[in-house]
Amino acid sequence: MANARDPDRIDWFASSPFIGIHLVALATPWLAPPTAGLVGLAIGAYVVRMFAITAGYHRYFAHRAYRTSRAFQFLLALVGGASAQKGALWWAAHHRDHHRDSDGPEDIHSPVQRGFWWSHVGWFLSTRHNATKLDRIKDLARYPELRFLDRYHALPPALLAAGLYLAGGWPALLWGFFVSTAVLWHGTFVINSLAHVMGRQRYQTGDESRNSFLLAVITLGEGWHNNHHFYPTTANQGWFWWELDLSWLALRALRLVGVVRDLRTPPERIRLAHLSAALPGDGGSHAAAP
Repeated sequence: MANARDPDRIDWFASSPFIGIHLVALATPWLAPPTAGLVGLAIGAYVVRMFAITAGYHRYFAHRAYRTSRAFQFLLALVGGASAQKGALWWAAHHRDHHRDSDGPEDIHSPVQRGFWWSHVGWFLSTRHNATKLDRIKDLARYPELRFLDRYHALPPALLAAGLYLAGGWPALLWGFFVSTAVLWHGTFVINSLAHVMGRQRYQTGDESRNSFLLAVITLGEGWHNNHHFYPTTANQGWFWWELDLSWLALRALRLVGVVRDLRTPPERIRLAHLSAALPGDGGSHAAAP
């Protein structure tokens, strides 16, 4: 059992908002009975913020898989921050650490090493990972607005909650923030806890990353996790026509109107590497990690 000095212990006081949001979300159907509009609001808030996590926090901030303007970079960090998963710098720095030792002893949230609970929420709530590792994210830490959002990471979700209340009262707040945020958390966390144990492996990556259509639907495309670990710096994670990747489709639409540019995709020899002997240096989650 963890003792008081164990850095892997859960910080229950700091985690009280996380627990409280779940309790309110569970009570919401009785506090504000569902309607089509309220459920639609919850889904909309989920989808918009999930896109900011997948296309923003993950593919842009963690892996620099495309380029964009400083204004849209800030917008991605702001909307992603409204998911209550801390700042973009914190998120991306820890994710880069995950790729450096995927499913190894130093992986921060490997289900292979530590089991479901730790990989799903335990690591996120522990004291060990509170700090933002700015040395891992020097390329983005030079932007003061990103450092501001990282330091005051409670501000974006608070602004979202206040805006929903002002726009639609308690029902909008309960469904658009509390229910949507609780579901969004677990929709994001399943990539850590399940995408290394559920699904199929197309590529030999040196870890247990897997592809799952179900997880791809839940996360707007992140479920093609074995693809991603084989070649992490691509803006698309679904590499074949049947691999649904809604975040990639949205990024392509944004490219058409000039919001994003230079979207990286896997070279053909990488995408088809499973059909022939792997080329030296092509496989493995570390080969193309930032």
